[in-house]
Amino acid sequence: MRLVISLLALQAAVGAILFSAADRADGAGRRVVSKGGVAAKIEYCKDCHGLSAQGYHGYLVMPRLAGQNPEYIENQLRAFIARTREKGLFINMARIHGTSPDMQAALAAHFRDLNPPPFGGAPRHGVATGRQIYEDGIPEANVPACAACHGPEARGQGIIPRLAGQLYPYMVKELTRWDKDRGQSSAADQATAVMLPIAHNLSQSQIEALAAYLSYLR
Repeated sequence: MRLVISLLALQAAVGAILFSAADRADGAGRRVVSKGGVAAKIEYCKDCHGLSAQGYHGYLVMPRLAGQNPEYIENQLRAFIARTREKGLFINMARIHGTSPDMQAALAAHFRDLNPPPFGGAPRHGVATGRQIYEDGIPEANVPACAACHGPEARGQGIIPRLAGQLYPYMVKELTRWDKDRGQSSAADQATAVMLPIAHNLSQSQIEALAAYLSYLR
């Protein structure tokens, strides 16, 4: 296991060098985003997030980026660069450090236009409960309807993320660990702050039901 982690860390370090090399400054100090540079970064993203950004089941579960709102992706990239999100992740998203805002926007636009079918595969016995939580919330637990922010089809808007088709184990992990992984963000991140009490008030079985429902949505 130690060897595997060391190899992955080495891969991330090499990738960080290649990743930043494709995003250079011009004579005036401005970042130049070339089609080749964007393509190189997209190829690197595929190593973890899948060929169509559909996500990945493996040693680490990687989230689906396909169809995600550009504003949300750019916001999260900034959080990774500032190390205000998931600081304990051993590769620390090294691949995106040093990228310019223009490059981040180009990557986000690419992922927005992808639409592979979701993995699914979640336990179906919780789907009906998950749908009810998503549409109606849990008033007695002070959990509002998810649809109020993420939309009736769970596609989000702006900095509110798309949840439709997200990998079941990833959603379970994020909602279970929200205060640890996302709660490190700045208080100015209103979306994160709003989600803190909601995630806290969901039971584990409710989290799993909600994640199952979302994982099957197109």
